[in-house]
Amino acid sequence: MAKEMQKSSEKTEQNGLKSKGVNGTLWAVSLALFATAVIGNTYFSTHFALIVRVLLLVVLIIAAVGLAAITNQGQKAIGFIKDSRQELRKIIWPTRQETTQTTLIVAAMCVLVALALWGIDSLIVTVINFLTSLRF
Repeated sequence: MAKEMQKSSEKTEQNGLKSKGVNGTLWAVSLALFATAVIGNTYFSTHFALIVRVLLLVVLIIAAVGLAAITNQGQKAIGFIKDSRQELRKIIWPTRQETTQTTLIVAAMCVLVALALWGIDSLIVTVINFLTSLRF
């Protein structure tokens, strides 16, 4: 049993993954830093100048994000972001002319739909006024 646990921990270390305990501790410290930043900013609002609170807030949030980034899930998120950036570079973006033409078509359709809805609304109001003016 002990040998199996040792082998599994060696595999996780070889893959660059952290054990559940280390990973959980990193998340707990990261959340504690984030909570300290938020609560401290509120608590010390009357004791310190705004610039000091903002600097401390930025430092604590950067530390919290940094710790979260070195967790297993953080490493996966960073890998996902890198892959997303590569995919963005592969996209063939439309030309300025295509973008302008599409924008003008969308704007024209919005105007046409607005006019159609205005006409339908006016017709409904006219019908309701006619029906309510009748005396039975």
